Amino acid sequence: MLAIIGGTGLTRLKNLQISHRQVIRTPYGEPSGALTFGSINDHHVVFLARHGYGHTIPPHEINYRANIWALAEQKVKRVVAVATVGGIRDDMPPGTIVLPDQLIDYTWGRKHTFFDGGDKPVTHIDFTEPYCPQLRARILKAAKATKQKVIDGGVYAATQGPRLETAAEINRIADDGGHLVGMTGMPEASLARELGISYAPISVVANWAAGRGDSKHRIDLSAAEEVFLEAIERVHRILESLVKVEHD
Repeated sequence: MLAIIGGTGLTRLKNLQISHRQVIRTPYGEPSGALTFGSINDHHVVFLARHGYGHTIPPHEINYRANIWALAEQKVKRVVAVATVGGIRDDMPPGTIVLPDQLIDYTWGRKHTFFDGGDKPVTHIDFTEPYCPQLRARILKAAKATKQKVIDGGVYAATQGPRLETAAEINRIADDGGHLVGMTGMPEASLARELGISYAPISVVANWAAGRGDSKHRIDLSAAEEVFLEAIERVHRILESLVKVEHD
């Protein structure tokens, strides 16, 4: 089954014919909310709002382990994670949709593995390619089928939040090779890898990162709201196409 995790701007999945919602109890506490089961064009999908359905959970307080465990417990094999980001690279202005292929993790203090505690063996996952190339290829195919422009590849920088970054921090991230900055990409991706779930992100640029573009002196999150909402509509079209691609 395909699961879609929605971030800011995607607290519900358009065109999802809901069959039921299910509260999942996990060994790691409560997920962000009940899992929403349904279908798009007769294809089964499960949806989870990362920040809760009322968008009340900040990035650093999301129970990533409970979210991923809950999806795995429902036999989910693939997860597409939609997230809002700030654009750093010159060709990634607000409204751009990017399919990252690499990441840098600047987060700290988050529960980032299922293999902790004295009763579990030390486990090292290979994370050379953090995102599933096959699932990324399916997303690209879905975007092409719906004539949606996306950038194939980019480095996602995951920061702690919930505050936005300083201009100096963005300069550092750029020097490190980061192209986009967000707060929820880790440990979501590595937890999915630990449980053998294929995982790939769709990043929607909502604003220029600090010190870039019209965010040179201040980030106005409402400045490009219309552009952002249009990009979210494009993501809906890609996801609708992806469900069909998944079953071709």
